[in-house]
Amino acid sequence: MDNFDVIIVGGGLAGLTAAIHLQRENYDVAVFESKPYPHHKVCGEYISNEVKPYLEFLGVSLPQTFQFNEMLLSIEQGKALKANLPMGGFGLSRYTFDHLLYQRALELGVNVFVNSVNSIKFENDKFRVGLESGQEYTSEFVIGAYGKRDVLDKDLGRYFIQKKSPWLAVKAHYKLDSFPDNLVAIHNFRGGYGGLSKTESGAVNFCYLVSYDSFKKERGIAGFNQNIIARNPYLNKFLNDAEMLFEQPLTIGQISFHKKKPVENHIIMCGDTAGLIHPLCGNGMAMAIHSAKIASEAIHAYFKTGLRNRSQLEMQYEFQWKHLFAHRLWMGRQLQAILLNPRLSNLSMGILANSPYIVNKLIKNTHGQIIQN
Repeated sequence: MDNFDVIIVGGGLAGLTAAIHLQRENYDVAVFESKPYPHHKVCGEYISNEVKPYLEFLGVSLPQTFQFNEMLLSIEQGKALKANLPMGGFGLSRYTFDHLLYQRALELGVNVFVNSVNSIKFENDKFRVGLESGQEYTSEFVIGAYGKRDVLDKDLGRYFIQKKSPWLAVKAHYKLDSFPDNLVAIHNFRGGYGGLSKTESGAVNFCYLVSYDSFKKERGIAGFNQNIIARNPYLNKFLNDAEMLFEQPLTIGQISFHKKKPVENHIIMCGDTAGLIHPLCGNGMAMAIHSAKIASEAIHAYFKTGLRNRSQLEMQYEFQWKHLFAHRLWMGRQLQAILLNPRLSNLSMGILANSPYIVNKLIKNTHGQIIQN
């Protein structure tokens, strides 16, 4: 049975970032990812510039892509406002970004396995990680970075998995050369909202979140796009002018925004596995990367000091996670509640259109500071 210092379950942004960080500190790291690279994922594909210095520190070279400094927000009735993005961001598809991190991890010597994990057990201060293939591996630490929702959550008895999750997300890339290079657009419609922004290939990513109650009244994605989404004049124009580049849109269901614990059963949770921010805030990718950093630093401190106090490490990580992200998650919940209420969203747009100061404060409250090395 192979043993590692750290096993990371999930090879997305958080998992691969943690793997790169820990491998640079000369730990023996294994990543288990269920799908071969590269692959598309349902994601807004907007990344705040707060992550750039940290990625440079990790030796991750970002490709040439589009830089965003403006945001457009509209509601179904057509009211809209534009605002500057103080820190700015960039567009990068998960197809490219995850693969880039994967290649950097391999370059450093990270053990990456394409296999699904179906059990994680903690016994006698050690983890046993079981795969669908029947193999088992052991480690001193496990980082859970397997995304929004997984069968592992049920196996671990996580509280949020027992609650109903009424959200569905849909994503596809489109060709529309006239879409502004520097713009992130968020457009509201009945029961949900969607984001538009360019990726490194020039394709426009359209990813939207919708409640099942709203979606199930229509006949599939095409019907929903035509009958509900197109009521927003901005989205109507986009869907009429753009050409979809995917054979079929990608979907993910049972998305939960219920609170999660950053540490469960001694597993250090990162990214969406630790807590999912509402896509409206556009900060999920940066949060995933930042959470991987603080998890890696906590594990490194554990080994480096020689005290090896697991309880102290877990308390420290949970405190840091909440300090950095709890307010952003709370703000995301409030903003989404307003946007999905037609009366409140209409009233709010009238106020925000005349209050650039409030708009800037809202943007700052859903984004972090530059991540320091």
